[in-house]
Amino acid sequence: MDFSKYLPYAREHEREKINAVTKAGSINGACAALGIDQRNVRRALKNMKERIAREEGFAPEAGLNQPLAPSEILKGRSFVTKDDEGLMTWHKTAFKESENLDILQDLLGKAAEKMQTIPLIKPPAATPNEDLCTVYTLTDFHLGMLAWEGEGGVRWDLPTAKAVMINAFQDLISQSPPSESAIFNQLGDFLHFDGLDAVTPQSKHVLDASGRYGETIELAIEVICEVTGLLLQKHRNVKLLMCEGNHDESGSIWLRIAMNKIFADNPRVEVNIEALPFYAEQHGDILLGFHHGHKVANKRLPMLFASEPKFRKMWGQAEYTYIHTGHYHHQEQEIAEGGGAIVERHPTLSARDAYSARGGYVSWRCARAVTYHKKDGELSRTTAKPRLH
Repeated sequence: MDFSKYLPYAREHEREKINAVTKAGSINGACAALGIDQRNVRRALKNMKERIAREEGFAPEAGLNQPLAPSEILKGRSFVTKDDEGLMTWHKTAFKESENLDILQDLLGKAAEKMQTIPLIKPPAATPNEDLCTVYTLTDFHLGMLAWEGEGGVRWDLPTAKAVMINAFQDLISQSPPSESAIFNQLGDFLHFDGLDAVTPQSKHVLDASGRYGETIELAIEVICEVTGLLLQKHRNVKLLMCEGNHDESGSIWLRIAMNKIFADNPRVEVNIEALPFYAEQHGDILLGFHHGHKVANKRLPMLFASEPKFRKMWGQAEYTYIHTGHYHHQEQEIAEGGGAIVERHPTLSARDAYSARGGYVSWRCARAVTYHKKDGELSRTTAKPRLH
């Protein structure tokens, strides 16, 4: 295949691969010359062609030969056919969402390689209780949302969200027992929107946004790193959960990638990088399960965690099982009949947006930290309310 026709639109690292393929006469030969795995080169060239088609409108194999204006991007195409009776039919096509997600993951993986790791953080001087694990839950935080106090009663924007989050974790950490282990349970919908357009990922409902997506990304990484640093000052081991939510399906992916890279030099930090939107941790005889709540209803979660192959062994060993969810912005706690688990839905620290305020939705804003004993289950819990100072 002749890739040289893509050179005018290729990026520097893509030109290197194109020139190597042209010189060697094949992808296999180029890989041997560059010392790169075949799959990486093929995927890079595939992604390059898709990007150029989308950004430049150039895809000669698909009949796209007219470059786009600098301010345009290709979202799809239309063409017309005529049948034997002269009737005309218009056909419209667009890029597959799954392929866009593959491209996004590839780009995020490359971006993560350039991230700087945080230097080693010293453990606490005091000896914490090794039997205890504290779960700090933050759900439906909606960083990047804009809420007007005249409509919902409380203002919410990027600076407000930062202050509320840091203050809440300072309160929770200071009030919680000195447990050896901690889980930073970021339970999903940490980000209000999932890309350059402020819309919901699935339904494309327009959202009120505070700042650009780039600003939100920078602040998200900043506050998660700051909170993790605070946790490391109190606990010897910290696990990070960046759970998938319905507002941040791809955002949860790059958050996991970023945190795994940033804390690579801190062996006391472990990042759960599972892609399945159900997560579990074992603490002695305790099974701790986590799910945002957007895929499976609370009453069905005990059966899911009991039957899911990844968690079946943990379920069988557990004396107590606690499952944490969010999604609806209000609190619920129930013992599922016959399920053998306590399922708890957590409230949010976030303010109400226009949709919630106009729909008459009201919930008590707070965040909670629950401490579990490895033999006896829940030991204590603390609550933090939103505050700016």
